[in-house]
Amino acid sequence: MGYLDRQQLCISKPDKVLKGRIRLDGSKSISNRALIIQALCEDDFEIKCLSKSKDSRSMQALLEKGEGTLDVGPAGTTFRFLTSYLALQSGTQILTGSERMLKRPIGKLVDALRGLGADITYLHEEGYPPLQIGEANVGIKNEISIAANTSSQFISSLLLIAPSLPNGLKLHLSAKIVSRPYIEMTLGVMAYFGIQYNWENDLITISPQTYTAKDFVVEADWSAASYYYGLAALSEDCDLQLSGLFQDSFQGDAAIIKIMAKLGIKTIHNEEGVQLLKQKDFTLPPIFEWDFIECPDLAQSIAATLAGLGLQGLFTGLETLYIKETDRVKAMQNELGKIGIYISKLPARITGNESQQFYLLDGKPTFPEKYEVKTYEDHRMAMALAILSILNPVHIKEPRVVVKSYPAFWDDLNFLGFLIT
Repeated sequence: MGYLDRQQLCISKPDKVLKGRIRLDGSKSISNRALIIQALCEDDFEIKCLSKSKDSRSMQALLEKGEGTLDVGPAGTTFRFLTSYLALQSGTQILTGSERMLKRPIGKLVDALRGLGADITYLHEEGYPPLQIGEANVGIKNEISIAANTSSQFISSLLLIAPSLPNGLKLHLSAKIVSRPYIEMTLGVMAYFGIQYNWENDLITISPQTYTAKDFVVEADWSAASYYYGLAALSEDCDLQLSGLFQDSFQGDAAIIKIMAKLGIKTIHNEEGVQLLKQKDFTLPPIFEWDFIECPDLAQSIAATLAGLGLQGLFTGLETLYIKETDRVKAMQNELGKIGIYISKLPARITGNESQQFYLLDGKPTFPEKYEVKTYEDHRMAMALAILSILNPVHIKEPRVVVKSYPAFWDDLNFLGFLIT
């Protein structure tokens, strides 16, 4: 029986040394964008280093199926990208997902697509999956507006189909943009396949064009790299090679380099990827501050790292974490609270800022005899909390959740000398 088949795993490290070499899987985010482009492209091309994640495998399988009832499971990116893609296809399809997926709002994307002429019907609750997507003259209208302060995936979903619309797309972004690097990632991948665009102020304009078939190499996942950076920060000594990462990256989560430099981890770029080194006699800051608005998927990794260091943290930019696989803020409050680490939302009267939400992470880690954590059907909960296993054994429930983005995570930890029982 493999690690993914267990109901619970205990992760521990006999020493606090982190040395070795890991080949990271391809980025799920980039893979899913490339798969949509491949489906929209008139000519075929090869996608190399495609993510082995469940989300990307699901995307690939559903694009090949193409009709009937399409069940994405818990894959949010897959659901959102397919919503726009299916609006261009002939026939009628049902798009559905897991119980959690049916609670994740989709209304703003549906409204935008309807504004372009799409035929989309809610089958249960208004504003939420499942959806019935019928055949329609999508793209006769070509100018719409969408709120940019909820999910960048809504925007990316629209952008990916924009070149295939008969009149292109003029997309107005209203409200504050969250996760801007993910929009830039989408446009960057599209540009690789020959698409020209213009982004000026709050307007993105894309004329009718054809994707050019070109073989594509998917960069390794910087979100996955963040767990190793966290382990490096908590280690006594680190010399770790992470292969497959690019110096000029599409991914906003490459911000982990700057973040972890503040915690004493040096990143050296090389031909294979990056080398992580722990700096000796490094003085940690009295408090760590970061705005995660452009890299929300790093927040859990950093919270776990600061918890292990017993270092105060002041976070902003967590707005999108409430509508992920779980309420990630609440989930981290619950699980770090078990070791005496508290995450508190600061009232505006203290911060003096009505427009931003601030969270204070505080406390010194005190591990119980058995530190057992829930994963809330969230892959990032499992991997972020595993960072603490270099300090103390961590018992992780439902370890299979990592298949969503990083199926080999437990095997890779074991390869680096972690004991997994």
